[in-house]
Amino acid sequence: MIQRIFLHGLDSSGRGTKGTYFSTRYPDMLRPDFEGTLQQRLSQLHNLLANDQRFIVVGSSFGGLMGACLAMDKPQNVHRLIMLAPALNFHEFQVPAQKIETEAVLIIIKNDVVTPPDIFVPAAQTTFSDLQVSIVDDDHLLHQTFFSLDWDYLLWRE
Repeated sequence: MIQRIFLHGLDSSGRGTKGTYFSTRYPDMLRPDFEGTLQQRLSQLHNLLANDQRFIVVGSSFGGLMGACLAMDKPQNVHRLIMLAPALNFHEFQVPAQKIETEAVLIIIKNDVVTPPDIFVPAAQTTFSDLQVSIVDDDHLLHQTFFSLDWDYLLWRE
């Protein structure tokens, strides 16, 4: 069975606005808390994963970066990746030499100064071979858009 997991942003937690929404709508969704550097957070994430477990990963901002790194490191574990304004401009992120075949959804903000689409869309297109891009008019935290996304569709387990 495919498990769902939410990866929060840098200064957030699994109990923030998005995590609370997911706990209410999808009570079986994992919402772990992470702290430390990117490498420390990725190590914490890898420790949560069973070798053969498949995940639908939702990552918000820094959590989107973590999800992209996970898909590059362990593509066999990531069934689908949903990135919400991912921090793909973080200095430790490197576009892979070969595109990842993981199904990926990128929701990016049109006028976001934190994750500008003119930088992030090309980085995501270079990283993922199966990418859907949605550019929305909102703020970095997706205050207007997050709750109106079709989460039942995005988190549907095949």
